[in-house]
Amino acid sequence: MSLKKVIQSLLNSLIRNSLIYRYFVSLNQQKQKQLISQWKMAFKQNIKLFDDVKDVGFRCYSQFDEDGIILYLLTLVGNKNKIVVEICCGDGQESMSANLIINHGFKGFLFDGSLKKIQAAKKFFSKHKDCSLVKPTITNKWITKENINNILFDNGVEGEIDILVIDMDGVDYYIWEAIDKINPRICVFEVHNVIPHNVSLTVPYSDDFDYLKQDKKLQDFRSVSPTAMNKLSEKKGYTFVGNNKHGFNVFYVRNDLLNELLPKPSLESIYDNEWSKKRSKDWEKIKDQPWVKI
Repeated sequence: MSLKKVIQSLLNSLIRNSLIYRYFVSLNQQKQKQLISQWKMAFKQNIKLFDDVKDVGFRCYSQFDEDGIILYLLTLVGNKNKIVVEICCGDGQESMSANLIINHGFKGFLFDGSLKKIQAAKKFFSKHKDCSLVKPTITNKWITKENINNILFDNGVEGEIDILVIDMDGVDYYIWEAIDKINPRICVFEVHNVIPHNVSLTVPYSDDFDYLKQDKKLQDFRSVSPTAMNKLSEKKGYTFVGNNKHGFNVFYVRNDLLNELLPKPSLESIYDNEWSKKRSKDWEKIKDQPWVKI
């Protein structure tokens, strides 16, 4: 390890163990709980606070504004057992489950096909005292449509859970289609808003699909269009309730949990942001690839 990395590691350790760091962690938790209390008070009075979940988004550990959106939706529909499953969690530092695990006492079941990322995720969560007694289950496994249900079952996950996150940048459609061991209350999917809103497509299924192994110019040939994922989710009994500010992470609530206070956006709203408009120009580069029509 280089001297620079050693020094940085020591500094990080000092920061994590400092009273100042602990104070700000505690303050962040308090503010989130205060927000939840305010939302609950409004809901009891049947007050609809937001027409668009983007307006409630904020980032604590998620890459963008998903942490706030997830908390808001959980407050609206309630949680059952504080279980979150994230498929392709990466190194944990920008996962959509980290805030729930660290700040809200959720039991996490995290999976990723990269051993390096799984090792990094274990290291990341081990640094947080809030989950030191009830550690998340973090598993290195390459997910396929044939093994996903067995993997969930083997790790002790079945039946109703609160949150399912799928962010594979690949065969996401087929994995969601295959899942039948769990019954999520809320789902978060990454979709590919490079694909136009009126087209229902996904990549062909392959057990070893990895968009990074493709020619760099074709790496946008991946994932699933919002319309295709919406068709599948509706078939499985879920309703679209919004997306993050950049449009590519979408949120679904199970139909039996729907209520009048939940937003009712159109699917086209996914494209109503600067990032989606910018990325739409890249469709021409990949439109002739062997997409599968749904």
